[in-house]
Amino acid sequence: MLDSIAHVFQPLATKQFDLLLVIYLVAITTEAMSGALAAGRRNMDIFGVAVIAFVTALGGGTIRDVVLGHYPIGWTQHPEYVYLVILAGLATTLLARFMHHMKHVFLMLDAMGLVAFSLIGCNVALQLDYPLVVVIMAGMITGICGGILRDVLCNQVPVVFCRELYASVSLFVCALFLALRAAGIDADLNTLLCFALGFAFRMLAIRLGWKLPTFSYQQRWD
Repeated sequence: MLDSIAHVFQPLATKQFDLLLVIYLVAITTEAMSGALAAGRRNMDIFGVAVIAFVTALGGGTIRDVVLGHYPIGWTQHPEYVYLVILAGLATTLLARFMHHMKHVFLMLDAMGLVAFSLIGCNVALQLDYPLVVVIMAGMITGICGGILRDVLCNQVPVVFCRELYASVSLFVCALFLALRAAGIDADLNTLLCFALGFAFRMLAIRLGWKLPTFSYQQRWD
């Protein structure tokens, strides 16, 4: 499985590749489990759990590839991704009663996954020679769209739109990655800096309750 996403990381040095690769696998597993928990809160059956786990873990990358015209889509060529995320989702149904003890671990893994997905999305778009604004959008789509799909399918307002900073962290990571790349920073150092600062930003946002200003409009049109 580790070799199956090598094409995503071709521009990266070996250490950088290994770092993001391991985090990627942890991230899709964690996201699948978060999707399964969301399905459980909506009293879905086992099929629903499997579907929500799948779209949460792999939906962002799928949307990115469709938007960028990057074919074939990764999981269609590597079914082990499907096995991994569905098994993680189904395993969650057995372990759910113990999950509340691991809340902080999940938040940390989710933050790591957000940063890793964002960097992966940037690199895919860079390989395809898209403009910088599209590179940033590709990184953000990869980072946040799985969670958006999960929440929409679970009939709730996506968390990314109404709670602590999440999409903003992805934007920060993508912009920092491109800025350091333009400044000629070594690829390994660039990745480590982006990962460390993005992770710290996300964890601080959770701990300190940082949020963007909200817009509330209640007046009815007659």
